[in-house]
Amino acid sequence: MYNSVSQKLMAKMGFREGEGLGKFGQGRKEIVEASTQRGRRGLGLTLQGFNGELNVDWRDEPEPSAVEKVDWFPECTTETPDADELRDWLIQGPVKKNQHRYSERQRFMLSTVFDDLEGEEMRRARTRSNPYETIRGGIFLNRAAMKMANIDHCFDYMFTNPKDSQGRSLVKDREGELLYFGDVCAGPGGFSEYILWRKRWHAKGFGMTLRGPCDFKLEDFYAAPSELFEPYYGEGGVDGDGDITRPENVTAFRNFVMESTDRRGLHFLMADGGFSVDGQENIQEILTKQLLLCQFLTALSTLRTGGHFVCKTFDLFTPFSVGLVYLLYLCFDRISLFKPVTSRPANSERYIVCRSLKPGSDAVREYMFRVNLKLNQLRNRDTDVTEVVPLSIIKEDTDFFQFMVNSNESLCAVQIKALAKIHAFVVDPALSEPRQADIRKECLKLWGVPDKARVAPSSSDPKTKFYELTKAFQSKITPLDSSTLSKLRQIFDYRCIVGGGEQIFLLALGKSQIYTWDGKMPLRWKKMENFKLELPRETLLSVEIVQELKGEGKAQRRINAVHVMDALILNGTDVRDQHFNQRIQMAEKFVKAVAKPSRPDMNPIRVKEVYRLEEMEKIFVRLEMKMTKSSGGVPRLSYTGRDDRHFLPTGLYIVKTVNEPWTMGYSKNSNKKFFFNKLTKKSTYDMPLNAAAPFRVCHSERLFWAWVEGVIVHDSQTRMDPEKLSKDDFLTFIHQHHQ
Repeated sequence: MYNSVSQKLMAKMGFREGEGLGKFGQGRKEIVEASTQRGRRGLGLTLQGFNGELNVDWRDEPEPSAVEKVDWFPECTTETPDADELRDWLIQGPVKKNQHRYSERQRFMLSTVFDDLEGEEMRRARTRSNPYETIRGGIFLNRAAMKMANIDHCFDYMFTNPKDSQGRSLVKDREGELLYFGDVCAGPGGFSEYILWRKRWHAKGFGMTLRGPCDFKLEDFYAAPSELFEPYYGEGGVDGDGDITRPENVTAFRNFVMESTDRRGLHFLMADGGFSVDGQENIQEILTKQLLLCQFLTALSTLRTGGHFVCKTFDLFTPFSVGLVYLLYLCFDRISLFKPVTSRPANSERYIVCRSLKPGSDAVREYMFRVNLKLNQLRNRDTDVTEVVPLSIIKEDTDFFQFMVNSNESLCAVQIKALAKIHAFVVDPALSEPRQADIRKECLKLWGVPDKARVAPSSSDPKTKFYELTKAFQSKITPLDSSTLSKLRQIFDYRCIVGGGEQIFLLALGKSQIYTWDGKMPLRWKKMENFKLELPRETLLSVEIVQELKGEGKAQRRINAVHVMDALILNGTDVRDQHFNQRIQMAEKFVKAVAKPSRPDMNPIRVKEVYRLEEMEKIFVRLEMKMTKSSGGVPRLSYTGRDDRHFLPTGLYIVKTVNEPWTMGYSKNSNKKFFFNKLTKKSTYDMPLNAAAPFRVCHSERLFWAWVEGVIVHDSQTRMDPEKLSKDDFLTFIHQHHQ
């Protein structure tokens, strides 16, 4: 509105009401509105659908906290159904595009408010409104890794330290067993990076995910040794496609896992499947139903009895989804539906966590396999599998049914408030969450994750790294012959190893960055060339490079292999002061973790077989004369190791494993070995702490019996040099001192 004075002035200058300003009336006709611009938004921006009130009070949400509560479903008392009963459970019907049997319409209506909102506006408001948003991935490659750290803590580390229902560890440490885990539908691999960061070479992972842009990105594992993880893509192995909905891929992955775990199966399986559903978020549950089924199927196919399972899910409202959860409820001791604080509150994501697989779940596994076959048959048709457990059976189990309804309602309530909060933060850009930084610190401290930025591992040259790890040491060896045989009078103090090459040191700086040193000064490390092997960084081993032979004649195959003789440092763990036997056991565990049976193109790494000196006769039983391709028709002495592999032996290493002033003896009265202190003259059956020879002693005081021309170690050998030590002389010496 204009006052009378301004109207007269405007009229005097030629303005007529209803026309534009300017000589030709070309100016705007409407008055300039008051600015509604807020924050850094552009002038004139309008947010469609954001003018009205939502009638949802988000301000009464709980105070953000690092402490979370886990709710378990009631314990299942129903017997696991057999194959005959399960056969009648599958129900087919017309394809349904929208089902909300257990949901609340309010959440659906609220989520559609954001459909026309520009993506960046939504992301900014979501980031500002979530008190846990800045936790992000931390030292790991993505948020998924931090979610696993979050879940693992909340469930009492049941994944990195799995236990049975009596609280006993599922991992047999005394047997040198690894923690075996699987990771499916999980590229780029954040879940596995967390597990390997926590467990290092005490764990071994197997993974299957879709090949392509969403594949595992092991090169981006900055926080953990990716060399301990072995991708396998189903049928075709490393050349497969990784599609978990293909039955042959599930079967192939199951077989591979079983072969790699001595037929025992995994201690736990993680699944993180999902795909883009842009514009169809409200039917995400329906679109991903087969993916969810196949992840559950893979768990039942690969877990050992007592094993655990965690899987990402979304809405669980349809009878199909609820039926799948019910099947897990029957197969595991306990299950839980859990939304960690690292999962954004406004989305429908949640995790099903299953503890301790019951024995006798094969019928359910086979049933799920048949359901997947049926889904593949019905693909792109008007008929679908609508239920895997009849709704009547689910409702009869009132404990399960009511918990499922309550869980859905409580998660819906959280999601509704979070969506309303984002709405408010979109409308008012001045709103913020003041405790984000504090909450991040509290959570990371509680989960035991360093509050640091993600940094790529620094590179270093092998010489510098070697001195950093060892501070150097002496390297020498004493030839074993008739003049030095007396050093072995205390035969119980020694172990022996068959040699097949030159003993050298191997230093790994991660992946294929592997260097060798012959132990002689000056210190010169050489890059290992023409050798396919991957080892975790900060690993130092005493090894031989041995040419292994398999078979005889024209079919004989040769391959260069690393034979580990001793371990100094394993992925940063210094084991030099451990007893020799313990170092060998650790090396065997380490080698199992880095071995990749699915990669025949890679050079093998194995741990040498170790014998007690008093049992040296066992070695001679393994010696035989064999024809080799390069022997010119003359049989050559061969030592046959595990799996019918053999190599041409060069001699025998004798390693002292007892530290001065201790030595070992044998009591005829008790038929037991004992430790004797030469200084105090005291003896004990239990090994004293300082009696174990560290690597430095084992290495510097080792002896080598070279099996050169004239040394008789096999009955077929006839050219004997009386000046050289032969088998009969050595065995006679051992029998004389075996007292």
